[in-house]
Amino acid sequence: MKVTFLGTNGWYDTLTGNTCSTLVQTAACDIIFDAGNGIAKVDHYITQEKPVYLFLSHLHLDHIAGLHTLIKFQFKQGLIILGQPGITDALNRIVCNPFTVPFSELPYDVTITELAEGRHTLPFMVECLPLIHPVPCYGYRLETDGKVVTYCTDTGVCENAITLAREADLLITECGLKPGESSPGWPHLNPEDAIRIAQEAGAKKLALMHFGAVVYGTLEDRREIQKRFEPVFPGLIVTYDNMTIDV
Repeated sequence: MKVTFLGTNGWYDTLTGNTCSTLVQTAACDIIFDAGNGIAKVDHYITQEKPVYLFLSHLHLDHIAGLHTLIKFQFKQGLIILGQPGITDALNRIVCNPFTVPFSELPYDVTITELAEGRHTLPFMVECLPLIHPVPCYGYRLETDGKVVTYCTDTGVCENAITLAREADLLITECGLKPGESSPGWPHLNPEDAIRIAQEAGAKKLALMHFGAVVYGTLEDRREIQKRFEPVFPGLIVTYDNMTIDV
């Protein structure tokens, strides 16, 4: 299984990267978490021959703005978009004229599936639970190819994040805040918070993404996080756009 970080910024694009999107390539299908502007690069990595599943965590624009680029793809077996209840109406109000090409006019079939909280059997197992954010937001636990990958962004520290990350081979979560910072009115994680979730869950590796565009102005800022916190959590991966790792 390969995981590629197509976009690693939170809020907006900068010279450090695009807004968030993560590709998980499995034997049977290609799975994408979130559709920030990074999703526009997904055709650099996949053949587009397999089924494509797109999980949306929530509807903030830095997680869905890349839906505008769906017209460039040729997903031969279609696209299945999955998210929380109510996402169908919301997406159909955004991905439409006069803003962009509607789903119905894309050159492949698009299905939108609403997932209730809990576990679901698709061609793989997935569990979704709500996280702590100013708007409804899901975290996901993916079980496939004998591996567990957890995706939790945007969130504050919460039990559901720990539950989803339990014994995960890879926990992907956010690093919206600098070390020691907090944002109680708009929950996000700093590096210490993310490591705490990974440690309590017993996750084997922790990949940080969704770096706050204002507070992490350069890639050097990210490298400092790697240097400082890798001794605390040896499985730490500080991501940047187009990084690919094996799980």
